[in-house]
This record gives sequence, C-alpha cells and structure tokens, in this order.
Amino acid sequence: MNMNKLLPVALALLPLAAAGQTTTNVLTPEKLWQLGRLGEMQVSPDGKTVAYTVTKYNLADNKGNTDIWTVPVAGGTAKRLTDTPGSENTLNWRPDGKLTFISGESGTDQLYVMNADGSGKTKLSDFPDQGLSNLKYAPKANFILYTQDVKSSPSTLDMFPDLPKADAKIIDDLNYRHWNVWDDHLASHVFFQPLNADGKPEGYGKDVMAGEQFDSPLMPDGGSEQLAFSPDGYRIAYTSRKLTGKAEAESTNSDIYLYDIHDQKTVDLSEGLPGYDTEPAFSPDGQHVAWLSMATAGFESDRNGIMVYDFASKKREDITKGSELSAGNVRWSADGKAIYFMAVVAGTEQLFSVPSKGGKIRQLTTGAQNYNAFELVGKDQAVANRTTLSAFADIVRLDLKTGKETPLTTINQQELAGIKMGKVEDRRVTTTDGKQMQVYVIYPPDFDASKKYPTLLYCQGGPQSPITQSQSYRWNFQLMAANGYIVVAPNRRGLPGFGREWNDAISGDWGGQPIKDYLSAIDKISEEPYVDKARRGCVGASYGGYSVYLLAGKHEGRFKTFIAHCGLYDITSWYPSTEEIFFAKHDMAGAPWDANLAKAYTDFNPQQFAKNWDTPLLVIHGGRDFRVPEGQGIEAFGTAQLRGIPSRFLYFPNEGHWILKPQNAILWQRVFFDWLGRTLKPDGTAAK
Repeated sequence: MNMNKLLPVALALLPLAAAGQTTTNVLTPEKLWQLGRLGEMQVSPDGKTVAYTVTKYNLADNKGNTDIWTVPVAGGTAKRLTDTPGSENTLNWRPDGKLTFISGESGTDQLYVMNADGSGKTKLSDFPDQGLSNLKYAPKANFILYTQDVKSSPSTLDMFPDLPKADAKIIDDLNYRHWNVWDDHLASHVFFQPLNADGKPEGYGKDVMAGEQFDSPLMPDGGSEQLAFSPDGYRIAYTSRKLTGKAEAESTNSDIYLYDIHDQKTVDLSEGLPGYDTEPAFSPDGQHVAWLSMATAGFESDRNGIMVYDFASKKREDITKGSELSAGNVRWSADGKAIYFMAVVAGTEQLFSVPSKGGKIRQLTTGAQNYNAFELVGKDQAVANRTTLSAFADIVRLDLKTGKETPLTTINQQELAGIKMGKVEDRRVTTTDGKQMQVYVIYPPDFDASKKYPTLLYCQGGPQSPITQSQSYRWNFQLMAANGYIVVAPNRRGLPGFGREWNDAISGDWGGQPIKDYLSAIDKISEEPYVDKARRGCVGASYGGYSVYLLAGKHEGRFKTFIAHCGLYDITSWYPSTEEIFFAKHDMAGAPWDANLAKAYTDFNPQQFAKNWDTPLLVIHGGRDFRVPEGQGIEAFGTAQLRGIPSRFLYFPNEGHWILKPQNAILWQRVFFDWLGRTLKPDGTAAK
C-alpha cells in the first residue's frame, strides 16, 4: 500500500474538525508547550516562604530553562529570583534563611547562595567539570552531600587504547543498558564534604561508596529523595541496589544503607527485606529513620509500606501493615509523633497521616485532585503541588485539620486566559465479573449532547500506573477533547487506588480481565447517544500499546483506528531483550522457554492475533527505548504493511520510552491528530 496516498507529508495543520469542532480558544500542542511547569518546592526554615522552580520551553531552541521563584506561605505575589541562560535546580534552604542552588549559567553546574529576596547571589564553590547532582545540606549546615560519577568498569577504549576510533561495546553480562541509557562504565556515588563557618565547602569530597561499582540513587530516575542526612549531620542514609549484571537485572532488592561520618562504617538497615527499599527520612530527634518498603521480591508495583527503624532497639516495623494504601513522599511531623504521606485513592492522590509508632491511618484531604508532592509547614499546614485533569500544576496551602486549600500560585494564568477546558466526568462501569470500575470521561469544550462525537478509548501503561487527576504533556486528555474527541479512560484491573486485589490482578493476566475491562468501558459509554459508534479509536502507550496491538486482533469491529506508542507486540521476543528482567519475569509469570508456558505466551501474545488485523494502525516508537526495544514497533509496523493494512510508522531515533524534546513532542501530537482525523472521517468511513 502506498502510504503517500493515505497520509500526505504535510502535517502542519491539525485537523480540529473531528466532530465539527471549530472553537479556536482551546488547548493546542503549541500552547501546551508554552506552559510553565512546576518543579521543586522547598519551604524556608521560618515557614514563611516557598521557593520553587518553573521550567519553560523554547520551541525554536528545542530546549527548556528552569528558574527559581518564591511566594509567601501566607499568600501574596510570586517573585522570580533568577533569569539566567543556565537552568537552576537543587534548592536548599540553609538554617540562616539563605537559599542555595545549583546553576549552569557558567557552562558547568556550580553551587550558589542568595538571600531569600534574590539579592546577594554568590558562587560558593567550583566543582569539577563533570558537575554534581542531588546536593543536600545537613540540617545544621556542617556538611553537604551530593552525587558524582566515578569509574566503575573498563570501557572498550580502556581495553584497547590503540584503537581510539573503534565504535563498539563488549558485553559479558546483563543490565548493560537501562530505560534509555547504555552502561557508560560509570557509577553514581554519594559524597560528603564539610562546610566552613561561611557555608563554603572546604577540603575535598569523600566518597561514601569508595571502591564499589554500584549506583546511588537508583538509576536512571532516582533523585535526592533517596538520600538523607541525620539531624546532627553525622550520618547519611542512602538507597542502593548493590547487585551487578544478571543479578541486578533479575532483582528489585534495593536497600537503605547508613554511613557514619565518625567511624566511616556502613550498615545495611534493610538487610533481609527482599523488595524495593527507598527514600529514607530521619525523625527530628534522629532516633528513627523511615523509608518506603515493598515486601515482594521482583514486583516493582508492590504496595509501598512505611518501614520505621529504631536505632536504640535495632528493630524495624511497617507502621502501615495491613493497609491497602501504597505510600509516597514520607514526611515526619515536627514533634516526631506522626508521619505524613501521599497515596492514590480512586483516581486521585490524597494526603494521609499515621502515628509514627503505628496505629490508625487518617485521610486528611478529599476531592477530585492530585496532591503530587507536599512539604509540611508548622504543625497543621502544608504546601502542595496540585493538579486536576482540567488544571495544570500550582502550589496550594493546605490546612491539615480541615483539608481546606488556599491557592498560592497561578503559574499559567496568562497563557491559559480564555482557554476552554472540557468537562470531566467520574463514572462507574460494571465489569464482566460484576465489579465496579471507575472510568473518567472527558468531553470536548462546548460539548452538545444532541450531536455525535468520535470517541477514543485510552489504554493506560504501567501496567500499574494509575489514571488520576494528573496532567500529561503528551497523553493529555484535555488536548484530545479540544480536538473534538470524547475520551474514555478506564482505571482497569491492575491500576492502583482500588485495593491490592484490583492492583495485583493484572500480573500474569495481561491479556485477560484487564482487556475485558477496556471493552466493558467502551461498550458502556458507547450506549450514550452522543457517542458515534462508527468513529471510535483506541490509543495507548507501553502496556497501553500492548493493549492496542492485542485489541487490534480481537476488537470485533468496535474500532476504526488504532495508535500504539512503544507497545509490546511479541512477548516472546520482548522478554530476553528488555533490561529489567525482574519485571518481565513477574508480570509474564515466567520465561518463554519454561516447560509449562504461561498464558502470556500462549493466549495473550498480540503477535498471535495479528492475522485478524483489519484496521488502520499508527505505530510510534523511540530508538532509545530499552524497556520496550524498537524491534517491537518495527515488527508491528512490518506486519501491518505486509498484510496490506493502512499504517504509518513514526520513529524517533534519539528518544526513549518517552518523547522529551520539545519539537519531537509537537511532531508527535501533529502526527497523532492527523492520523485520527484521516482515519475517523466524519462520514464514518475509515481512510483506505
């Protein structure tokens, strides 16, 4: 099939007329990338000021820049403190009320300090050219810690220095790449360095992990939340998975290590716990340390309990044991009597508290929003990063007794002035096994129930990443609605926030009940008279892309078009080519060479149902996606082409599982909506 006849290359104009949509004051991909993105958030020692970062992107330059802002906790005008060519990050308030940060304005990352009003900016130190990451101050400002890369193994050039232009990798073991990066023969290590009376680093940083070839924080997405100082500054807790090669690829067993600056010894506080242990946090008196702990080996989406270790008794306890909640963002109260945390509940993210010795868990907030991160202020207040499916991230102040919120920032007020958002509806759909499933339905702006609209079934990835009140800059439901589509987004089996049974049910059953849940959702919502059954599409990424490929062979005529981003097409070939084997082993319930093959290979493999494909398909994949290697997309597109199915392959050679470069992201949206516009024609016929 000549794809030039189906999809001309000219993609500059987006088809906003999917449902006769003519409104101009709606969200567009370009507008989406003009928005400021809230990043870090830190409260001053006196509890009066919030420092935070905002990143804005320049499409022409194809990059972003991050600056520091402040706003009073009591409310008032936000103030921009930096405006440099290099981004600022890694905010830390010192005990003296001054703000330190890392800036790349000089070409390399260096440590600066300034007053709370932005005045008196001074460079504190010159760090090596390789820079530093994850810097933190000890509470008494007697030390800093940070992470830097050190040599962990010889490269090909090290082994063959007389062949400097040789371009190859010699690989003898697994875990040679991760998500979107190859092993670079470097390991991220934790360093500490003393500070003088003026707050400047003195001497040289000491490597806490000297001689080791392991990473801290966990690669590639771990950050400063995996590192912590004790209140006196003389102990450092850090997260590391001290395994290499095949053992690392097959295990989630990270631990919390305690390094004592006095005796320079390291102790494993979570020894014997088989799953992920991450994000240590010391109590205010330094007598305890809490962290997030998963109980099941090899299960990356297990419940995060809150483990508390008592230094006096040397005992540890999961103080949330028995709870269905999976915790995150652990914070101690000022008196050490309570621990605050976040958890997903029924498609939202809320704040909770629990006595630090264990006891009844209290839900502190309710409502249709996400509190994505928070910091405590005094005894009964917090500031939080808040989003909804109709509102981008801003900072709010929360009364922890009443749950009342007060807005503190309006980061995108100017950019979003006059922009209409679609209505978001929270519905319940009965599944094939009689359960009640939450489904978000997002309607186009100016929705008219007397008209018929094309409708998209959105398939979530993960496979255990919840659909909540968060905002995506790619899979943005409001952007889809702005283009004239009703969006159906089910919290199908496997998505957190509905109890452990619901969460864990997907493991080993990828193509079973979760796929039935998707069909239950689209079938039920399609009973509405405003859903045009002749113009329904199915879209998704990762496990959502797998779902698209599987449904393409089993949808029984429901859909007129499919879009799969970084989807798994052939489970058999994917298993040995992905990087974190523990994920594949757990969720597939075994390997493809096991004597008793799991259903993942016999009943749930999309490749086996490709013989039934008969519907236009857009395949999107990144060349640096090592979780779902590019071969999966190439195989799916090749299958569609060889079977004469209208199809297109959007390939990003230098992107990974996500599309991160601004112009690539705009291109992604243009191709996405062009495909929908051409394959879901207003007359109900798909393009051929």
